[in-house]
Amino acid sequence: MRQDSERPAAKDRETGDRRSPFERFVETACLWVSRPVFFYGCLAIVFVWLISLPLWADLKAWQAVLHTVSSVISLFLLALLENAGRRAEEASQEKLNVIAEALAALMASRATEDHDLDTAVTKLRDAVGLEERH
Repeated sequence: MRQDSERPAAKDRETGDRRSPFERFVETACLWVSRPVFFYGCLAIVFVWLISLPLWADLKAWQAVLHTVSSVISLFLLALLENAGRRAEEASQEKLNVIAEALAALMASRATEDHDLDTAVTKLRDAVGLEERH
């Protein structure tokens, strides 16, 4: 088994949480809104809105309340989920790049026995980080 000093990813995990407070908030919010309690909370808001009809003199104002509340919640959730999705995509891409680099290194070590691997190694290394160039 390799030592942690030979495994940079393991060492990075040990250095602690380098996320910003906003990133930690986004992760917490995404975990919270994906739980049943959030769904039930949304149902409760709709239920309270429905039973509050007799308290409103104007039907349009009563409808505008739910539309406004749901629009604001939707806007916040969209921003949070987009941020979380972008960070997850970046993390996945970084993992793929690390795997590709490791595979290229392995293939390069075997290229002395099989010269066809030289071309494959070059193509693989050229493909790493391709998403950043387009």
